[in-house]
Amino acid sequence: MAESKTKYDRQLRIWGEQGQAALEKASICLLNCGPTGSETLKNLVLGGVGSITVVDGSKIEFGDLGNNFMVDESSVGQSKAKTVCAFLQELNDAVKAKFIEEYPEKLIQSSPSFFSQFTLVVATQLVESSMVKLDKICRDANVILIFARSYGLTGCVRISVKEHAVIESKPDHFLDDLRLNDPWPELKRFAETIDLDTADPVVHKHTPYVIILIKMAEEWAKTHDGNLPSTREEKKIFKDLIKAKTIASDEDNYKEAIEASFKVFSPKGISPALQQIINDSCSDVNSSSSDFWVLVAALKEFIANEGGGEAPLEGAIPDMTSSTELYVNLQQIYQAKAEADFLVMEKHVRKILKKIGRDPDSISKATIKSFCKNARKVKICRYRLIEDEYSSPVHLELQKYLTDEDYCVAVGFYILLRAVDRFAANCNRFPGQLDGEMDEEISRLKTTAITLLNDLGCNGSTLTEDLINEMCRYGAAELHAVAAFIGGIASQEVIKLITRQFIPMSGTFIFNGIDHKSQLLLL
Repeated sequence: MAESKTKYDRQLRIWGEQGQAALEKASICLLNCGPTGSETLKNLVLGGVGSITVVDGSKIEFGDLGNNFMVDESSVGQSKAKTVCAFLQELNDAVKAKFIEEYPEKLIQSSPSFFSQFTLVVATQLVESSMVKLDKICRDANVILIFARSYGLTGCVRISVKEHAVIESKPDHFLDDLRLNDPWPELKRFAETIDLDTADPVVHKHTPYVIILIKMAEEWAKTHDGNLPSTREEKKIFKDLIKAKTIASDEDNYKEAIEASFKVFSPKGISPALQQIINDSCSDVNSSSSDFWVLVAALKEFIANEGGGEAPLEGAIPDMTSSTELYVNLQQIYQAKAEADFLVMEKHVRKILKKIGRDPDSISKATIKSFCKNARKVKICRYRLIEDEYSSPVHLELQKYLTDEDYCVAVGFYILLRAVDRFAANCNRFPGQLDGEMDEEISRLKTTAITLLNDLGCNGSTLTEDLINEMCRYGAAELHAVAAFIGGIASQEVIKLITRQFIPMSGTFIFNGIDHKSQLLLL
């Protein structure tokens, strides 16, 4: 790992050693290595995935030289899979790379078991019929699937997996787990040792705001029947009481206490999102349950018993104005409570594993500790089958998008990307690929798109003539700039899914290169 630490130093700062280890164990399959697929895989190879397999049965043509940096004039006529694979291998020799000269559509049809060997499949430039088949294959094999496609000035990315659990969701903004509105005994006792009315100005200005707020909240509760401030007026009065405690204008700790006073007002207990996960039927675990759901089952026990309605304490405190001694003491109190909660959680996990007939030690201490640290932020993502979305999208949402000025172009591209596949199924080519027949192509694509909208229950809905004209003008071309952007989005989602960090996108991502907009459609 020492070499990896040097090689991947910057990204390790984002997803850590655990995330990098997951990447280095991952096996990725790429279907079609045109510019979209090549750009996606390039980012993953540079990131240090374990192994890649490139599947493409085509040969390099002169047209490929203008949109794919991984091929050159000397490779014209050669295997595209072989050439791209060799280029990618040069980028990172630690990645195991191999290629298969086969058309993905044929492989999907003849060898569905082929895909079960991979952690994740990136399928690029597939038509709808192949997408539907591959989706079912990967679902049955429990393999994560990402579709990516660029088409002229538009493109899309769609994740498909039964269920994806995220422990380290790393939200941009989340309330610190300080328990100021419900301090545990040790924290209370520590706060009691500190006098906010001290005459020593140095001590006064170096009392951490956590202690100020705990003591002020306790003082408030004594005179308000045990209740904390709840109305706007009460919250204002509470802040004024803190302000009244200051004895000098340069006391940053009291300014911090006023700014952080909302943490006292926050509701006790767990969030509705976490409650929903705990109430999920999957939390009733059995021998085939995933580690995540075993951890959720243990969390459910903890919250109902030792936690008193709260999740395990995270154990970290933010930076704040404080003397070194008080800050270190405070940090140790939070860490000790987090460790105690972890040990209780570990007992619950071992007990549940034993109860369902699994090895009590099959979930590592590191995994349990990570879960405890992130318990308030865990997420569960579930995705519809592509076939379900295509045959019966959420009708209200689709109608809303079609009539919404902000979304009409994105949903227009979504419908047209499906319409060009229907067009190709009937004509053995995409619209605009033949010279001199543009008016006829536009008319035929328009008819196909309206038929598709009617099939989806959107009778009477139409798409703009300009958008239909654009799709025909593209002629199914992959523009490198768009392919690179779509490849960047797809590879970012792959990393989220493999590392199980950050929340992957939901729905279908649509890129609108005309207006330079990206939007998610939840259908």
